[in-house]
Amino acid sequence: MISKKKKIKSYLKTIKQIETVRAKNNKNWMDLYRLAFKSEPEKSVKIVKKILSEDKNITKLVTRITR
Repeated sequence: MISKKKKIKSYLKTIKQIETVRAKNNKNWMDLYRLAFKSEPEKSVKIVKKILSEDKNITKLVTRITR
């Protein structure tokens, strides 16, 4: 069985990874807003795909600590 300290360390590491992914994803959202205001729907689709990809990464990381 994993010790309590190792488990906490693992949780904190995963939370840091989530924070990093969320920071990237927030930038993607801001990029999307800029494009939307410039009326570039084709480019917006590409950014939405990036956002969805990062959201999948967040879900995987959260799943790791909630098992």
